[in-house]
Amino acid sequence: MSTNPGTTGAAPRLSMAQVLWCGAAIVTLSMGIRHGFGLWLQPITMERGWTRETFAFALAVQNLAWGLAGPFAGMLADRFGAFRVLAAGGVLYALGLVLMAMATSGLAFTGSAGVLLGMAQAGTTYAVIYGVIGRQVDPAKRSWAMGVAAAAGSFGQFLMVPVENWLIAGLGWQSALFILGCAALAIAPLALGLREPQVAAHSGPVQTIGAAVREAFAYPSFRLLMAGYFVCGFQVVFIGVHLPSYLKDQGLSPQVATVALALIGLFNVFGTYAAGVLGQKLAKRYILASIYLLRSVAIVAFLALPLTPWSVYVFAAVMGLLWLSTVPPTNAVVAQIFGVQYLSMLGGFVFLSHQVGSFLGVWLGGLLYDRTGSYDVVWWIAIALGVMAAAVNLPIREQAIARPARAGA
Repeated sequence: MSTNPGTTGAAPRLSMAQVLWCGAAIVTLSMGIRHGFGLWLQPITMERGWTRETFAFALAVQNLAWGLAGPFAGMLADRFGAFRVLAAGGVLYALGLVLMAMATSGLAFTGSAGVLLGMAQAGTTYAVIYGVIGRQVDPAKRSWAMGVAAAAGSFGQFLMVPVENWLIAGLGWQSALFILGCAALAIAPLALGLREPQVAAHSGPVQTIGAAVREAFAYPSFRLLMAGYFVCGFQVVFIGVHLPSYLKDQGLSPQVATVALALIGLFNVFGTYAAGVLGQKLAKRYILASIYLLRSVAIVAFLALPLTPWSVYVFAAVMGLLWLSTVPPTNAVVAQIFGVQYLSMLGGFVFLSHQVGSFLGVWLGGLLYDRTGSYDVVWWIAIALGVMAAAVNLPIREQAIARPARAGA
């Protein structure tokens, strides 16, 4: 007997417009701030006298802490509602940014920019927001709604990266972090719009948290999704953090890097929205495989062609279309297979794999640069991983998992 875990026994209690507006605003802030962290690499390392590896390691820890805290933040959001997790995450985000500005040692910088901000992002980004979307949006529009939320995160990058660059240039990197800390506090009041009066009752057999985790990890398609998402994290965080320094090393002005990051954010708005729309019509495994393969093709072309500002802008636009477009179909597949009862938690586990990849991407970028004086090795690792991710997504089964009927259910 196959139950459909994508339905709930109660009608949505929040309007879809309210969920999307508040969720989009939160993701715009939380993702927009973090996408500009690469702009701080050179001013911080030059003033503090640190190596690039010191900065890269802190951001690598940030991504790992984000991933490790993700399942727990999702578990709390599924159990007690997203509002409390989002409000606490917003306060922690502000604290992490302030302490990041005040850190004078590599250890303190890793603790603030790494551990605190990573935990804050776990409670203020996609896994928690998508749990609300999964419970409050009709399944027929779920992939589209996830695409809207992901597009908001992309718009945040387009909006916030130029703002952060302007703040650094005009006020200095420390004052810029203080101002962003104040902005992060806005997440808490925005979370009021996602305050669910009561978590919707779920139809079908009732699962415990432990049973849901065991079921997911025993299912091959869940493990394949995690493998693909590992590659996503490796590629986007390596590029997001190290691209500005790579371009400066090649003799291009910092303005080119700022425009490139903004273009990634702008085109990602269209890419993530399109992925959400296509996810309602096409097999999501084919969408994911195509995204990963096209990323590798784009990187090969970028490395092979002469480096000019316009080649950078074209690369940024293409990568923008493919940047976070993996997010809506990946999370929609999780909801489609396992239902929405533990969507935030299971999405958190998939995202943990993404963040392990992010850790390696950003850390290896700094480590291998310091060892070889070049980013070339990491670029080619990213290309090979993209081909691998395309291959592992093709066998994924998207159908709702078959669960045996329970007596009295």
